Amino acid sequence: MKKPTSSPILRTLWACVCLLAVAACSPKASQQTQFITLRGETMGTTYTVKYLPPDNQVETLIPEEIQIQQQLNILLADINRQMSTYDPESEISRFNRLNSGESLDISADFAHVLNEAVALHARTEGALDITIGPLVNVWGFGPDKSITHAPDAAALAAARQKVGLDKIRIEPQENGAKLSKLAEGVALDLSAIAKGFGVDKLAQHLDSLDVQHYLVEIGGELRGKGYNAQGAPWRVGIETPQAAQQGSSQIVITLQQQALATSGDYRNFRTDEAGQRVSHIIDPASGMPIRHRLASVSVVADTATTADGLATALFVLGEDKALALAEQHGWAVFVIVHNGDGFRTEMSSAFKQLIP
Repeated sequence: MKKPTSSPILRTLWACVCLLAVAACSPKASQQTQFITLRGETMGTTYTVKYLPPDNQVETLIPEEIQIQQQLNILLADINRQMSTYDPESEISRFNRLNSGESLDISADFAHVLNEAVALHARTEGALDITIGPLVNVWGFGPDKSITHAPDAAALAAARQKVGLDKIRIEPQENGAKLSKLAEGVALDLSAIAKGFGVDKLAQHLDSLDVQHYLVEIGGELRGKGYNAQGAPWRVGIETPQAAQQGSSQIVITLQQQALATSGDYRNFRTDEAGQRVSHIIDPASGMPIRHRLASVSVVADTATTADGLATALFVLGEDKALALAEQHGWAVFVIVHNGDGFRTEMSSAFKQLIP
């Protein structure tokens, strides 16, 4: 689960995402009704949902906007109840407190996110690892804020011994799964993927209400469906950190029933005793915070869950490996790279096709 904005656990966007067309959907529909915007707080950040009610709103008995927002808030609260390490009674927190050999029955959504993360782990050469909790905690990016310095060699080695997908087992059940802990001290952390799942969950609810045109956003992660006021797919801008200071987007892409997620460490980090930046994104292979030239990785995928998980994993791997895997798998990936005092950008072949 993503961390609160005031906490370094939140995987903030390092490439700012700017919404460029958010007032309405299709030209015909925009003449009949106003585009509705709902805003709120969740997962330590904010969400925005923009949607156009169907033309046959009365016939389909779609709820009023206040009812829809209540429904969305219930869905988001349920995700936190399952996957937030900041809620001591959440499913993930209860699992993290288990002893080796113990199991927990988990909900269907939690199981879905775990299975998606396991699949992405395989496709990213282990760069996405949901058992990274011990490393996140030992570096002071977990719920325990009393840790403000780097771990010593012994503490780091002990934490690394607790990381690995071979230390958990997920067994499908009728209404979820049975999640077992196979080694002492194993702790899950879903901060690299849960926010994207939240976006998908809200989008799926709008789909169930027959909403054809919407844009859902949680903390910068996006999923769009339908058209904007110009009758074109949703257009979003990705900004470099320098461009963000000037308020101008660097590149514009279209989202055609797709999602966009970004990972990086341009804003979310802490400074150690020597004045060096310490990234909140940990490499599960080395156990160390990421240190390379990447400022951010943005990924466009069919779901925000996939985009979110891939963005973090590819950021861990670094520029060259990220782009190589993107070409191998046909992923739409855009990277911003530190280049001296400035930044440069690279993109995969699939990403280029999204530029209008």
